Amino acid sequence: MDSIRNVLLNDWDPIGVMDDPEWPRDEYDSYVGQIYGFLVRGEPADFIARHLCFVEEKMMGLGSPGESVRMSVALKLKALNVSLSA
Repeated sequence: MDSIRNVLLNDWDPIGVMDDPEWPRDEYDSYVGQIYGFLVRGEPADFIARHLCFVEEKMMGLGSPGESVRMSVALKLKALNVSLSA
């Protein structure tokens, strides 16, 4: 879960929380569990990238940083070692 959080903060960060050292680092925590589930189920990178797009555009009301950014983040997430065990 920490690895997912780190990728979201350091590589995705659509609202730029890493630009402000005073901003709480739990900004994207509400997305970590669902992404963890996607990874455990073996969802493909393009599925995860589409989910990130949905979050950016529909949930956050932001413009999109571009498909290549989301795909890069999705591939980093897919490279994480996740499992159902604690």
